[in-house]
Amino acid sequence: MSHVKLLTMEGISKSFGKAVVALDDVRFELEKGEIHALLGENGAGKSTLIKVLTGVEERDEGEVELEGEKIHPRSTNEAQQIGISTVYQEVNLCPNLSVAENIYIGRAPRQKFGGIDWARMNKDAEELLGRFDLKLDVTKSLDNYSVAIQQMVAIARASDIKARVLILDEPTSSLSNVEVDKLFSIMKRLRQEGMGIIFVTHFLDQVYEVTDRITVLRNGRYIGTYKTSELTRMELVSKMIGKDYASLNKSLQESREEKKETKAGNVFINMKKVSHQGSINDMDLTISRGEVLGLSGLLGSGRSETARVLFGIDQVTGGELEINGEKVHLKHPLDAIKKDLAFCPENRKTEGIIGDLSIRDNIALALQAKKGLFKKISKKEAQKIADEYIKKLEIKTPSADQLIKNLSGGNQQKVILARWLATNPQLLMLDEPTRGIDIGTKAEIQKIVIDLAAQGMAVLFISSELDEELRCCKRIVVLKDMERAGEVAGDEISEGAVMQIMAGGEAS
Repeated sequence: MSHVKLLTMEGISKSFGKAVVALDDVRFELEKGEIHALLGENGAGKSTLIKVLTGVEERDEGEVELEGEKIHPRSTNEAQQIGISTVYQEVNLCPNLSVAENIYIGRAPRQKFGGIDWARMNKDAEELLGRFDLKLDVTKSLDNYSVAIQQMVAIARASDIKARVLILDEPTSSLSNVEVDKLFSIMKRLRQEGMGIIFVTHFLDQVYEVTDRITVLRNGRYIGTYKTSELTRMELVSKMIGKDYASLNKSLQESREEKKETKAGNVFINMKKVSHQGSINDMDLTISRGEVLGLSGLLGSGRSETARVLFGIDQVTGGELEINGEKVHLKHPLDAIKKDLAFCPENRKTEGIIGDLSIRDNIALALQAKKGLFKKISKKEAQKIADEYIKKLEIKTPSADQLIKNLSGGNQQKVILARWLATNPQLLMLDEPTRGIDIGTKAEIQKIVIDLAAQGMAVLFISSELDEELRCCKRIVVLKDMERAGEVAGDEISEGAVMQIMAGGEAS
């Protein structure tokens, strides 16, 4: 590291109305040739700080300097022009345009008489991507390539427009290990070239693998900046959550002990050779009352697709489905809701929350659907339900009137969970319930899941994080290539046993 200051943010404050203080006197510093992690729980203020830096949000107080000059970008375009670029988890490029067009959009090389010089643009794009060891057909539209490749293209574009500060906001959530390694090699190369990189992630292993320093925010306030090599993981977690992580682990362990003592009840779900064309084949699956059943497998194995069939989003095209001993044919989700099924989908942004509605209205949605249009839930009743679950699930909000889009990801997830708990379901299906949320909230949600099963609820728990399933589940069914590949239960459950089945053989 050069130890030359590149970016300085001092005394940054930002409020949304009188009730929500998102940032309170926050500071941040980035050096040239540094990868700097920006960490904190959901609601810590990370996203707001980035929005202030990139001109999406106007800061209320504070100063920002880039290489000693005060800056005040009022749009992402203005931020980009002065050398600040952002690559998000959901790539903010144009999928319908070619790779080359995305790289040079707004600055394409021109021919003598003003038209775009396509040959030169494509050649320049190939050469630029070559620096990142990417060999692509740059004339193909961007949507022909994976999310990982799209992110690499976005990073290449940022480097070509001479970005001095590159912000990577949760870039690895949807990437494989190989793709993460590729991204990290590119990040290290850009660091060597003197670029300052702000890395926002929830994966602590990645923080310790690639970053030089860490800045921690909590509840909109600056906690401190530390050298990565000098801060232990336990210390980091304690600073992020503001309490001893051991106490959270103890609470979760107590729930796990209860889980071991709780015996599964009668079978509630029975799938017999169930198929849906193109997503699952001959699926045999039982879920009993009082158990957390894990559904594991690699991407494309059929995990989410199984939940979609159970919830009536995709219809059964072969086999039989029984709910509580009764043979059923679910034509749409409302049928599933009326059978006391609940489903928290993987993508809360597009399939879960309704951003412009309040927390109260988001919680009441499923219950209203279950009751029907002619049994309208009064505002008073909806308020009572919302207040109950805000307290029960410890949702951080000034009131139930707050728009859900203004909450952190972890609190949005709790609202979706509250929505379904309000319907008093007998089966709760959770698809990646803790993805993209902080470690403290993860532990809270895991404890809620175990407690619900202890009360007799059947839970289907889908997660790509094996350690999470090991903590929560008494039984794990492993899927491979859209079919059931095997099962581990009780004392046989281990990461190695599950991975062995994923690789193509039953656990030994």
